[in-house]
Amino acid sequence: MRTQVVIIGSGPSGLLLGQLLTDAGIDNVILERVTKDYVLGRVRAGVLEEGMVELLDRAGAGARMHAEGLPHDGISLAFDGQDHRIDLHALTGKRVMVYGQTEVTQDLMQKREASGAVSIYEAANVLPHAFDGEHPHVTYEKDGVTHRLDCDFIAGCDGFHGISRKSVPEAALQTFEKVYPFGWLGILADVPPVSHELIYANHPRGFALCSMRSPTRSRYYIQCSLDERPEDWSDERFFDELRARLPARHAEAMITGPSFEKSIAPLRSFVAEPMRFGRLFLVGDAAHIVPPTGAKGLNLAASDVHYLFEGLREFYLDRSSSGLDAYSHRALKRVWKAERFSWSMTMMLHRFPGTGGFEQRVQEAELDYLVHSNAASTALAENYVGLPY
Repeated sequence: MRTQVVIIGSGPSGLLLGQLLTDAGIDNVILERVTKDYVLGRVRAGVLEEGMVELLDRAGAGARMHAEGLPHDGISLAFDGQDHRIDLHALTGKRVMVYGQTEVTQDLMQKREASGAVSIYEAANVLPHAFDGEHPHVTYEKDGVTHRLDCDFIAGCDGFHGISRKSVPEAALQTFEKVYPFGWLGILADVPPVSHELIYANHPRGFALCSMRSPTRSRYYIQCSLDERPEDWSDERFFDELRARLPARHAEAMITGPSFEKSIAPLRSFVAEPMRFGRLFLVGDAAHIVPPTGAKGLNLAASDVHYLFEGLREFYLDRSSSGLDAYSHRALKRVWKAERFSWSMTMMLHRFPGTGGFEQRVQEAELDYLVHSNAASTALAENYVGLPY
């Protein structure tokens, strides 16, 4: 079997790239090691930059997002018991869209099925081969039979633990990593959000985030030790701790209820360079991880898709390889700016073990400066809504 582009991974980045290629008349096949239901069961991010919204519209998969998503014009930074609103739209002319990654994935899956493009689920032992030459191919097993897909290019959209980056010779790869000494304990609950906009809270007890997936479904997080276990946290204990870290008006207004998902996510920053190896391209989490503090993970994957799609479109339709040659450089410039922003938000909003009095006063001064300086607020807003592609 032959196709023009093999996409490894059926998460939102793989599906988005596949749909853009299909709409441009570029043949592609998606390989996914797990079932469709398993992919849709993953609970992930929910804040979309305008750039990603535009890409979903371009792929013809944005109708439900516009009907059910929640456009947000601002965010709140809470510290010293008070809210400080950052008006994203007034400062930048842009806004973000709150719409869950699961919903994005479902919309893109339905669009792909309607287009007739090929997705192969439960493809075991996927392996890219010969991507350092002119004739790459990918092998996989399905129902006990080994198959081979010949192609022009391979897009590795299979996440941090996927096979794409692992297939690159170690000497060809440079990695950068920072592991943070805490995690986020998060829950999903079918209760109305405590606020119509996201609240990022800095408190002596630790960071907290109040987010949502819909007007009736809330996503809440608290900073916790990596030694904690989700099963040790009852819903009552979680909500008591969350309320303790919020300004009084939010704590008093919060509606609580049983959670239906509870997990702890460690925080890390990671970048692999370059993002191209011959005819293999790394996309999204396969190449980089950001702490969730800046809401950049899914959005960075979207910008990678943009750069790679434009490069592939130029190659097939304009007979030019300039876009593909520039892919890694263009993507990494934006990746590192998002890494910087996510790192700065993480450093500013969390309480670090062993932090001394000087460092704590500096953090407090930074927060105060940020909310009282138009220039500083604008810089935060510009990065939060998303830098241009």
